[in-house]
Amino acid sequence: MMRDGLLLVDKDPGCTSHDVVQQVRRLLGQRKIGHCGTLDPGATGLLTLTAGKATRLTRFLVRAPKVYEGWIRFGITTDTYDAAGSVVEEQPCGELTRSAAGEAMGGFVGTCEQAAPPYSAKKHRGVRYYELARRGEEVPTAIKPVEVFEFEPTGELRGDLLPFRASCSSGTYVRSLAHDLGRAVGCGAHLAELRRTQVGPFRLDRALSVTELERRVGESRSLGDAWLTLDEIPLPFSDLVADAQQEQRILHGQTVLVKPLAGQEGDWVKLLNRRRQLLGVGTVIETIGSRGVGVVQPRIVFQ
Repeated sequence: MMRDGLLLVDKDPGCTSHDVVQQVRRLLGQRKIGHCGTLDPGATGLLTLTAGKATRLTRFLVRAPKVYEGWIRFGITTDTYDAAGSVVEEQPCGELTRSAAGEAMGGFVGTCEQAAPPYSAKKHRGVRYYELARRGEEVPTAIKPVEVFEFEPTGELRGDLLPFRASCSSGTYVRSLAHDLGRAVGCGAHLAELRRTQVGPFRLDRALSVTELERRVGESRSLGDAWLTLDEIPLPFSDLVADAQQEQRILHGQTVLVKPLAGQEGDWVKLLNRRRQLLGVGTVIETIGSRGVGVVQPRIVFQ
């Protein structure tokens, strides 16, 4: 019975991430489904969904870096920064080369300040940006630092279209990267197509489409690598394997004394029993001297 775990879904174009969540709820007969980062309706690719008890781990998984592949169209700027929007400006880009575009793309690698697109799900005083934009109201400019690890062409220019690959921190708008790139090269641009290929350690080739998921569930077949049980979910911090006495204290939410301890005060740790089953997650609340001894407080416990 697939109740508690992580599901990897290959999202189709034309539906929202919430649509996928609703479909998976119906297929798995599970109300508690969360997602670890949305995709725009026009985008495709990897969605990571948590189910059951694993929804309590969503906040640790949502911060994972993402990898994308897609196409940027130069010479046309849209109000949504992607192909779904209305054209607001057209400029010739006949002199643009792959080399020039690649050089400009390299300028975005590293930590940079990025503005959210006016048509986005970001909220201002409880109202989504896209709702403000559709009503013709002023959309505030929200600048935040993001980190771009890679942004480069993956092929030659085909007319005004350039294939690309980008890897970036969670919360980065690839639409904004395309829009800002267009301004950098002087002819405008928008995101023509986008596919997410990786979220943290999870790769798209492990995912199932909703259609395939429905078929396998209907036939009572295994979901294969697309499903990870609660114990199999990798978390972005170190493991702590508890002995029998520590296990009981953890399950009762009590602190445990740990030696050796791989971490500093404030760090999160993954709490396991000797069978490598997930007991919960906790934080280091105290380190004692320089002997690698520390005190860990359970924060989330799975009975």
